[in-house]
Amino acid sequence: MNRRGVLLAGCAGLLVLAGCASPNGPIAETVAAWSGRLSLRVEGESNQSFSALFELRGAPRAGELILTSPIGSTLAQLHWAPGEAVLRNGSETRRYDSVDALIEAATGAAIPVGALFAWLAGRDERVPGWRPDLSQVATGRLQSTRESPTPRADLRIVFERA
Repeated sequence: MNRRGVLLAGCAGLLVLAGCASPNGPIAETVAAWSGRLSLRVEGESNQSFSALFELRGAPRAGELILTSPIGSTLAQLHWAPGEAVLRNGSETRRYDSVDALIEAATGAAIPVGALFAWLAGRDERVPGWRPDLSQVATGRLQSTRESPTPRADLRIVFERA
């Protein structure tokens, strides 16, 4: 997998990572675990797509995400906690002050991602520019489309709660 693919893998994984906040303050966190498949397609001058198996453990403020290929090779390990976000792939480790900083470095744009924990739990948390479809969450399927800012992105997850 090339460097761009690893960064896109990190981006896809990070869509599952960032912290959640409500207008009235932090949401009480519950440690959760999910596993399954995810795919991310980003439209643009050169369309980008990525898919991987994933294991997600933790909560929006601290946790771990492991991305693997269909044959079981580890593509990336992501670990996050307050004040840090770490992406490991192979022998390379990249550290960032926050998950948001990592996403911006990987994609060149800030992507609102905190609501994904809520979406996986079946809660409809609104994020400007994103349109989640929670109609199949009970059967382990989630789709969310980012319509703005461009480029348009389509995230699809097939999961089970571990």
